[in-house]
Amino acid sequence: MIKILNTQQIRELDQFTIQHEPVASIDLMERACKAFCSWFTRTVKPECRVGVVCGTGNNGGDGLGIARILSEWNYSVSVWIVRGGVKESADFKTNLERLPKTIVKVHLTEGVDPHVFDGFDVLIDAIFGSGLTRPVEGIYKSVIDAINQSKAIRIAVDIPSGLRADSHSSGSIVMADHTVSFQLPKLAFLLSENAPFVGEWHVVDIGLSKKGIEQFNTNHFLLSRSGIVGNVKPLKKFDHKGNRGRALLIAGSYGKMGAAILAARSTFRTGIGLLTVHVPGNGYSIIQTAVPEAMASIDDSPTCFTTVPELSHYDAIGIGPGLGQDTQTVKALGTVLERFDHPMVLDADALNLMAQNRELLAIIPRHSILTPHPKEFERLAGSWTDDFEKIERQKSFAIKNRVVVVLKGAHTSIASPDGDVYFNTTGNPGMATGGVGDVLTGVLTALLAQGYSPLEAAQLGVWLHGQAGDDAVRKHGIRGLIASDITDYLADAYSHLI
Repeated sequence: MIKILNTQQIRELDQFTIQHEPVASIDLMERACKAFCSWFTRTVKPECRVGVVCGTGNNGGDGLGIARILSEWNYSVSVWIVRGGVKESADFKTNLERLPKTIVKVHLTEGVDPHVFDGFDVLIDAIFGSGLTRPVEGIYKSVIDAINQSKAIRIAVDIPSGLRADSHSSGSIVMADHTVSFQLPKLAFLLSENAPFVGEWHVVDIGLSKKGIEQFNTNHFLLSRSGIVGNVKPLKKFDHKGNRGRALLIAGSYGKMGAAILAARSTFRTGIGLLTVHVPGNGYSIIQTAVPEAMASIDDSPTCFTTVPELSHYDAIGIGPGLGQDTQTVKALGTVLERFDHPMVLDADALNLMAQNRELLAIIPRHSILTPHPKEFERLAGSWTDDFEKIERQKSFAIKNRVVVVLKGAHTSIASPDGDVYFNTTGNPGMATGGVGDVLTGVLTALLAQGYSPLEAAQLGVWLHGQAGDDAVRKHGIRGLIASDITDYLADAYSHLI
């Protein structure tokens, strides 16, 4: 897993690297500038006219170094230096002295023309780094507003100016098309409220000490292929369906049998040995026809879940997709929660029923996996004012109820009962369509049944689910993706790990 450090920790990591490599601060800055420029040259054509907007701190020093290097690499570069009272850092002064006289530089102190950056193809934002603690004002606000008005492609150095890395931001913030972060991503990049400012974010390696990174404690992590590949259970020659997991999926109601089908097919595509699907009477022929691999358990009700089958045969249970919210279903759900003493997967209407009948929260089996989308989570945990508060609510809910909370969305976040949060790196906007959550329920149920711990199942399942979506997009396109496409690519998603 990749650690996500806060601003203070990143500052300390810089100093740790400087002291223990050892390397001079200005030389570490030079490494960062070269790493940025290497990314830049792969993205921006040399004929583009480039403007670099610098502050007078270390982020501005990065900007000056970047301007010099790009000029040496035959880009047409101009520089603006924003002088609004921030003291010049030592490394800024050094890079200002190194800036070739051939590069046009303009000092901005007051009264910025909103069209000052017109005519440039690319603007590089290097005004403020991650140390900002309050909204920008004065000349800085005017410059940022002018940057945002420009039609140029906007690229932020390390973090968009005006954006805070570790807390909610307000005021004028550079709306970057790309953000190039040094060594590690920032927590702010992973939250939807900051998407208009961060754009597409990229991480470049500047050689910060790996030993130093290991020494920092954090509750925030980025899921990575290397972090989960070692958890994938190998298949053995003499495996059989009886030792590949036995799962029960309780899903479907009148008019919502599609959710049961999507979840059931995805359970098989994730490698389950045996699956039983409990459906209302009217769903019998549907599930037997659509998912012939599954066994069917039939409810006494023709339209909804009211009757709890024998549960002792199963290694894992998934419940919720298309379940409906009938009053009899509430009672049956409570019975399942009381009788099954292993972690289960709870989704969709199972979550909605628990939000309406909060006494059910107290009997959720420990370490169960809950998979709400934001609105479902709000019903469970209450509202929030910003995405940072949402993450804190997610942590608190997971700790209080001793469950794993998978909060779905871009960079789906997984909160453990210990309060750690893992953000996913796979998936795409095409997955924002009906039924995709039902697919995830099937994936997670299969992994739980196969003996993965709840946290391992959540991490691996979310990653596979997103990767299957990414693979499906390459064939079907991002606008026409449907949930069953993701199911069809789950087996291919495994190939990225094996």
